[in-house]
Amino acid sequence: MKNTSQASSGEKIRETLGLAGAASKSFWKRWYFWLALVIPIAIAALLWPGRTERIILRYQTAPIEQGNLAVTVTATGNLAPTNEVEVGSELSGIVASVAVDYNDRVKVGQVLAKLDVTKLNTQILQSEAALESAKAKVLQTQATAKVARSNLERLRQARELSGGKVPAPQDLDSAEAELSKALADEAGATAAVAQARATLEEIRTDLSKSTIVSPINGIVLERSVEPGQTVAASLEAPVLFTLAEDLARMELQVDVDEADVGSVKAGQEAVFTVDAYPARTFPARAVQVRYGADNEDGVVTYKTVLDVDNADLALRPGMTATADITVEKRDNILLVPNAALRFTPAASAPAQTTQQKNSLLGKILPHPPTHPEKKPATAAPAPGRRQLWILRDGQPAAVEVTTGLTDGLKTEIVDGPLQPGTAVITGAEEGGA
Repeated sequence: MKNTSQASSGEKIRETLGLAGAASKSFWKRWYFWLALVIPIAIAALLWPGRTERIILRYQTAPIEQGNLAVTVTATGNLAPTNEVEVGSELSGIVASVAVDYNDRVKVGQVLAKLDVTKLNTQILQSEAALESAKAKVLQTQATAKVARSNLERLRQARELSGGKVPAPQDLDSAEAELSKALADEAGATAAVAQARATLEEIRTDLSKSTIVSPINGIVLERSVEPGQTVAASLEAPVLFTLAEDLARMELQVDVDEADVGSVKAGQEAVFTVDAYPARTFPARAVQVRYGADNEDGVVTYKTVLDVDNADLALRPGMTATADITVEKRDNILLVPNAALRFTPAASAPAQTTQQKNSLLGKILPHPPTHPEKKPATAAPAPGRRQLWILRDGQPAAVEVTTGLTDGLKTEIVDGPLQPGTAVITGAEEGGA
């Protein structure tokens, strides 16, 4: 009862002061204010036009050119002398002296090195003595044969004079056997002389081989021996020197891929570069395409030999070179960029974008779907023909041409209604306006 009386007394006080409807009136005033602010902004946003943008295709073009076209095959390889000779020793022994060094020029017969010949000289003396002994043996057997022959003749005469009574047949047979034995000994001694003479000649030949001489006129590329070194030639002849006959003419041996070897032929011109002279190109000419294949890690290549003029001796054996072999060449022809042959007009969105569609109202309200613009209607090119596109009244138009050689960047136009300077489309990009 007490609380009820207090609440009623509070209401009476607010009524007396005029504050009973103040809160309700403040709430509605705030709503009226925000409605008055938001409604005009919303109407303006719905009616205000959006930004209109028109999509335009910009075409890139390039002119038809008249010029020269060369189709090349690229291959890598190494330079080598046209005639490289490895000089070794057939004899084993100690190197007594070496007469040449790297890069020295040598002539045929010039001494390169010498082996110690002390042992060979001793063997020669022994062989000469053996030969003389064999010759003496021949003289001895000849004398024995002469005695046996004389004895046989004497017995034969006695038999004739005695009417066959003397000597006894056994004595005559014995004398004939003695003569045959003496003649055999003489033949053996003669053969021994020939054998001793051959042995002597063999040792003298070895003595001549102890002096190692140059077999060609050329230059010393490698030297693998020093004085005092022991040369062992028991299994194979060790290489002591490597000589190049003429560095003014060299050959470049390159590996041509199996996909390109069909177009590479002897007589074709080429150019190549080496790392030692990056700004210089060297001319060459193909002289041989070998049939033997090299298979390395599944990659099949064919060795091709290029002839190289090295009159200034700038190139050195073993240099790695990258060669471009010209397999086809055309002069004064029409050329089109390969990008133009790859270009085809693509489907694009409609060029028009209406004000309503880009406005806020157009984005909120549904609208009919748009359909992509179709490609320009063109017939398929005839077999063996290609299509290029040119601009007519700002729109792409197809032109049929017959193409020929290509170097990967440009292609030859063999036939078609195009002239030098005609602009062909190579690409397109979208832009707004």
